[in-house]
Amino acid sequence: MAKAKAKARNKRSGGGRSVPEAVVVAVDGGLAELMPDRERARAWTLLIDGAPQSHVDLDDPAYLDFEYQRRLGHVIDLAAPPGRPVHVVHLGGGALTLARYVAATRPRSTQQVVERDAALVQLVRRELPLPPNARIRVRSVDARDGLAKVPDGWADLVIADVFSGARTPAHLTSAEFLADVRRVVKAGGLYAANLADGPPLAHLRGQIATAAAVFPELALVADPTVLRGKRFGNAVLVGSDRPLPVAELTRRAASDPHPGRVEHGPALLDFTGGATPVTDAAAVASPAPPPSVFR
Repeated sequence: MAKAKAKARNKRSGGGRSVPEAVVVAVDGGLAELMPDRERARAWTLLIDGAPQSHVDLDDPAYLDFEYQRRLGHVIDLAAPPGRPVHVVHLGGGALTLARYVAATRPRSTQQVVERDAALVQLVRRELPLPPNARIRVRSVDARDGLAKVPDGWADLVIADVFSGARTPAHLTSAEFLADVRRVVKAGGLYAANLADGPPLAHLRGQIATAAAVFPELALVADPTVLRGKRFGNAVLVGSDRPLPVAELTRRAASDPHPGRVEHGPALLDFTGGATPVTDAAAVASPAPPPSVFR
């Protein structure tokens, strides 16, 4: 691992506050950049090869800046009564934003993070250290390999947010993968996935059909323009073996700075347009976002 640029000296912002320099490091998955947030004193954005991956505020780990992370935060909030500790598996770690959120909002929770990029994990641990009392274990292995080691029925919540560059790897899009997720999620637990797609939404429709073959209850949260196929963007898919808190999820999504829409039930299955479940044999990575997404 080669460090291309370190936090050298502090620069003064217009308001007189010292603003740290960016940190740029070559990691296993590409070029990682930690960019300081000039609006928040100890907040950083992680980019990999120019694609924004995570935002972390070390002073306020319950603050979620990215739209899709805020929606995953709603799922975390609704996974159990407020403040109750939970068991969480995170497939994909990034800057450990959501693991920090769980630790801050549900103290004494036990979490396993599976992040394949060992160099990225080292960077995040060094530059954005975890709270000393956080029960967060990070393993640097492939997401499916890490999931296979989790005991049956261990997790209250499994969150899948895995991207290689800006694409979800093919082997994390199949019914076989979701069957192992279902094995790990305890009765009444939740599965939540961050999915990215654009017109004509073939990947998103296929992922909903795949999840429907594994989980009897589903809900999808996304920007209405994404659901209409007007632009590339993120959607959060939630699955469970029990009825989902759709009304509360809808209320929270609608009150976000960028309001989201929740689809569920027959309307969500209709949205798939006849797509069939994806298997390992036919799986492909999620589509690459157009360059304009990150401008």
